[in-house]
Amino acid sequence: MAKQTGPARQSVRGSRTGRPIMVLLDLLGRRWALRILWELRDAPLTSRALRTACDEASPTVLQARLTELREAGFVELGDGGGYGLTALGQELCETFMPLHRFAERWKK
Repeated sequence: MAKQTGPARQSVRGSRTGRPIMVLLDLLGRRWALRILWELRDAPLTSRALRTACDEASPTVLQARLTELREAGFVELGDGGGYGLTALGQELCETFMPLHRFAERWKK
């Protein structure tokens, strides 16, 4: 009897399984990824405004992260040229708010 295989899993650094949580944590763990999402949580920003908000991150790295976040469906390029969160990106940021509130209490 032939062995049935499931859908192909995406390759992930540090994971051979390609489990969705590992893929997400890998993406969010890349330099500037979380910061970009955080800066876009309230309103879209142009590339230049986003770079300023990210403490003058390297334009090359910033564009690489934006590309990855766009491919993942969290960020989109708006009609006016600014980057903003998709509905999925907004949902992801909302999941971080309890952690944000915890961190604010913890730092005191």
